[in-house]
This record gives sequence, C-alpha cells and structure tokens, in this order.
Amino acid sequence: MAARPAWLLRTVQGLAMALALLWLAGCASTPKSYVLLLPSPDGTVGKVIVTGANGEQVLDKAGQAASTDGRAIAVPPPQVQLDKDFSTTIAARPKLPVNYLLYFTTGTTLTSESQAQIPRIIADATSRSSIDISVIGHTDTIMTAEYNEQLALSRANAVVELLKSRGLNASAISVESHGKRNLLIQTPDNTFEPRNRRVEVSIR
Repeated sequence: MAARPAWLLRTVQGLAMALALLWLAGCASTPKSYVLLLPSPDGTVGKVIVTGANGEQVLDKAGQAASTDGRAIAVPPPQVQLDKDFSTTIAARPKLPVNYLLYFTTGTTLTSESQAQIPRIIADATSRSSIDISVIGHTDTIMTAEYNEQLALSRANAVVELLKSRGLNASAISVESHGKRNLLIQTPDNTFEPRNRRVEVSIR
C-alpha cells in the first residue's frame, strides 16, 4: 500500500539568515508560513490543495510550495533552507513497511537463499523505533487443506523461532497460516510449486 503524500508545514518566524532573505525577496510578500509538497519515501507524489484568504493553490509536483494564506510561491526555497526547515520532521517520519519472502525446500527447511535473508530481516526490524511484525505461512497445493494449514503454521513458527534465536527481540509478532489459500503462483490442486512454499514476513 502506497504511503500518503508527505507535505510539511513550516512557520518562518525570523529573517536573520541571508538565504532566507534571498528566497523571500522573490515572493510577492513575505509569507508567515508555507506548505511544501515532498515526495513520499517510496518516490510517489500526491496532491495538496492550499486554500486561504488570498486564493487557492494546487500542489501536485514535488518541490511546489504555497503560502498558507493561499498565495503561490513562484520561487521554491533553496535546498539549504529546506534542510533547515524540515530536517527534523523528515528524520522523524516512520519507515515504510517492508516485506520479505522466505522459501522452503520441503517441510520447514528454508532454502539457502532464504536463510541468507535472516540477518537482513533482523537488522531492518531492530533499526525501527517500534516493531510490528507479521509472519504468514503458505504451502503449495500438494496434500489436503487441513494438512497444509498445519504445515504453513509450522513454517511460520519455525521462522519466528529462527529470528528470535538469531537475536530478534520483538514482542509484537503475529503468526498466521494461510495453508494453500492465497497462492503466489496460481495452480490447480496437487501441483508441486516451490514458489508457493513460503513464509511472508512483514515489518511495520
């Protein structure tokens, strides 16, 4: 799911810095505050409509700005000014959710490629201020639905235990089994498909 547009509001209270003076000199009048449209961490840009006593501005491109009273700002602020105004706010934005797919050879044995992802998952999880992890097990369509529900749950639990044994300290971990439902590769029943034998790890 795409992140919401990242727009930030900054009140400009002083004109002590020369760079601020240079930028504000290009405006029709000095804005007390402005809205700036920035791309989300995933690169997408949404739209913000700024309405005030002096008009309405539609911001739909990264870097566009408008005064909060509805006036357009024709000359965007320089990067140094943006860094000064928004660096703290940008640094405080939560990280986007990430998803990992871990595949299995048979039973609850991870492939070597998937085992190699375990340190990266742990590093990603521990780099966040708060951790919410979802672990969902899946199977291919060999065997019965009941058998695969249990196998998928065993796979999910095996991944959780592996993460914890490697040093992951997280209390908010949800574990689910989707069995042979929600196939990654659509196949008929009793079809051997390695890409369906997987566990999905989502970190938010």
